[in-house]
Amino acid sequence: MMVGQGSGRRAVTVLVIEDEPQIHRFLRASLTSNGYHLLEAMTGQEGLTLAAVRQPDLIILDLGLPDMDGLEVTRRLREWSTTPMIVLSARGQEQDKIDALDAGADDYLTKPFGVGELMARMRVALRQAARAASGTEEPVFGVGGLRVDLSQRRVFVEGTEVHLTPREYGLLVVLVRFAGRVVTHRQLLQEAWGPGYAQESHYLRVYMGHLRRKLEANPARPRYLLTEPGVGYRLASE
Repeated sequence: MMVGQGSGRRAVTVLVIEDEPQIHRFLRASLTSNGYHLLEAMTGQEGLTLAAVRQPDLIILDLGLPDMDGLEVTRRLREWSTTPMIVLSARGQEQDKIDALDAGADDYLTKPFGVGELMARMRVALRQAARAASGTEEPVFGVGGLRVDLSQRRVFVEGTEVHLTPREYGLLVVLVRFAGRVVTHRQLLQEAWGPGYAQESHYLRVYMGHLRRKLEANPARPRYLLTEPGVGYRLASE
């Protein structure tokens, strides 16, 4: 879906809803130099209008807007749109990040952030949107030396099969489904254990520890199963 200059395919359109001039300039320079077509809004209401009229391929939304809460913008967009959305937040706003993800955002970036991180998060969001639109899921997920064969329910690390318990495998499958995106503690618990376990975060710590010991070369410095402090976990996809 992403295109480079002169590729012969249309440029991906990104709507940026951001009122901070410095971040706005950074995003404008970063996106246009990487071949994206840019739409810009300075307020939540302007962003909602542009999203409805122009139908962008991806939305980047600041949670701190002058006219309305970014969470309200997220909720209103999700009433009618499945466009992938990345929210921007200030450091230390863990609950705002969780609320935005629970409201339907696909990912978040904490200010300040670099071009490489921004582009990686955008690639993940666009890939997942393309897969959802096509209605197809890849039967095998792979990153680095980790391979998860969903059709056979088998997991390999550097070519060697690893035995996982049903609970460990179920947790890994949820992370594979959202590979590259952060999954909140609440969402992981609901998906892997059920609605009645949404507050049992200690279960996650125990089972993530089990998974890291089985899948990571150095569990203390994980390559695949990444912690998003105060928010959840992310399975590396690149």
